[in-house]
Amino acid sequence: MANVLELAGVRKRYDSLLAVDDLDLGLRTGEFLTLLGPSGSGKTTTLMMVAGLQQPDAGTITLNGASVARLPPYRRDIGMVFQHYALFPHLTVRRNVAFPLEMRGLGKAEIARLVGEALALVKLPDQADRLPKQLSGGQQQRVALARALVYRPALLLMDEPLGALDKKLREQLQLEIKRVHRERDISVLYVTHDQEEALTMSDRIAVFNHGRIEQIGTPEELYDRPATRFVASFIGDTNFVPGRALVVGDGICEVETAGGRVKATVRQSVTAGANVTVAVRPERMILSAAGEGLSGILTDVIFLGTARKYVVRLADGSECMVLRQVGDTPFDIGNATVRLSWQTGHATAFQS
Repeated sequence: MANVLELAGVRKRYDSLLAVDDLDLGLRTGEFLTLLGPSGSGKTTTLMMVAGLQQPDAGTITLNGASVARLPPYRRDIGMVFQHYALFPHLTVRRNVAFPLEMRGLGKAEIARLVGEALALVKLPDQADRLPKQLSGGQQQRVALARALVYRPALLLMDEPLGALDKKLREQLQLEIKRVHRERDISVLYVTHDQEEALTMSDRIAVFNHGRIEQIGTPEELYDRPATRFVASFIGDTNFVPGRALVVGDGICEVETAGGRVKATVRQSVTAGANVTVAVRPERMILSAAGEGLSGILTDVIFLGTARKYVVRLADGSECMVLRQVGDTPFDIGNATVRLSWQTGHATAFQS
């Protein structure tokens, strides 16, 4: 599949801060690609350079094979949706959505048709004559989305568009944006710091850290096969068990920990004898009353509705979280000593 957007060797510095460091990134046609990372990791700066609101110090940005370096934002064939809706307060919903078409000089009949289609797409056809202040936050964000899509841009940029909404409304709009993306088959570059939002919405996710991409892949790849400790810690809940690598071979590492020997997969270079950390998701941990595995003390049980979270203290004082479905046989704190184990393929060893 061809790339609608390509960044090659892109770099951006603000005084002493290197915000984006030699970045290479491609967005496939029709793909929903999310830039995910903590504040200051470079994701929004990257989006602003694609939009033309910031200029890179080095590197190239191409849209549909053509460089956009010399083009102002309004000539890049890009739609944008921000966290703060940026609607014109004195214009009706209809006029807000029509604005980019009017700026392009389209006829009244064509504008009316396209605005009607855009409002129907975001399920607001009956709100066309209202002012923004008469709409809820979620409705205003739908209007902003309709305005960005109405002229059918080659690329849609979205910068934390749901950050100002409450959790329930945010989850509803996540599904709405996914539906619009699917129906329009539009290419989307989306920025968020919310890992759950990224996992829910994306075809692929690029995880940013200190101006670089630590890993890019599908939500499943990043969650189940993190390439670095940062990715393992930033996406989802993860247990980290410290130890020392004894034997490394065939993609497997045997690790000596304070509670005994364990095995884990290796996804980056690990040297025998080096200090390592084994990462295991809570739902991948196997909790048992006896048998093989790390010995620990069950210190707490937390009921979560559909699951129980067990807190186990290991011999070195560190704690692990274990997630078990409510239907599984429960443990209680009276069963103080327990064993923790996992399948080798469900754990990853990272050199410390």
